[in-house]
Amino acid sequence: MIYLLGGSGYVGSAYQALLERKGLAFRNLRRADFDYTNQAGLTALLRRERPVFLINAAGYTGKPNVDACELHKADCLMGNAVLPGIVAQACADAEVPWGHVSSGCIYTGARPDGSGFSETDTPNFTFRTNNCSFYSGTKALGEEVLASFPSTYIWRLRIPFNEVDGPRNYLTKLLRYTTLLEADNSISQLEEFVTATFACWEKRVPGGIYNVTNPGQVTTREVVELIKKAGVSHKDFKFFQDEAEFMRTAAKTPRSNCVMTSAKLAATGIKMTEVHTAIERDLRRWVRG
Repeated sequence: MIYLLGGSGYVGSAYQALLERKGLAFRNLRRADFDYTNQAGLTALLRRERPVFLINAAGYTGKPNVDACELHKADCLMGNAVLPGIVAQACADAEVPWGHVSSGCIYTGARPDGSGFSETDTPNFTFRTNNCSFYSGTKALGEEVLASFPSTYIWRLRIPFNEVDGPRNYLTKLLRYTTLLEADNSISQLEEFVTATFACWEKRVPGGIYNVTNPGQVTTREVVELIKKAGVSHKDFKFFQDEAEFMRTAAKTPRSNCVMTSAKLAATGIKMTEVHTAIERDLRRWVRG
């Protein structure tokens, strides 16, 4: 039996689909049915039922975007920084291996030479650097909390997308936003992300932090051109003049735009599709909502 926290969310639903395809027994531990924020209760449950693995896809992202986290800071802090520590200690006490869905949004920009941030680079979009959104700050704190649990898998997700039109899909967001911000980013194809992260446990690769992004980087304008090329939309996409205009007219909090390297993951033998190729593929099989 595999335990899944946050199974009803965007990423959690993809994990459910993966486990179903694999024919693996799992339990979507819903907070409405069991309060997994209670460390003693969670520890007792894990000791009693002895799941072979636990996936934590629970967290607080804010709807429709991270601006909402600025209004719900207690929930955001609990879901992204406190909960991972509760789960980590419960799993350690019950001797259950587990993995945690983190975020690459704890970085901004790229390395000085233009290359992507690796797992050993200190996050630079955090409360400690005083330049971040509340969401990114709490995700960075969550990783700090887990630093004392080195056997835990920490999987960094970045701007998920796939071929299904939906409000959490990066491609859908570009289609629906009135004006876009030109930026260079590493992003994660949703099904490839959950497959790669689960493979970490299946292959028993060493615990620790993994950037789980499709190799390469892509600009907003490049994605727009791929959308047009695929015939998904031919609208006249408009762009902000610069980030200053975006912050002044459309956003309540700073956004993370960053480049990351997933070379550490690839070195384990777990491969993901090059980012432009993955976007083109998903746009060819686009499913409208």
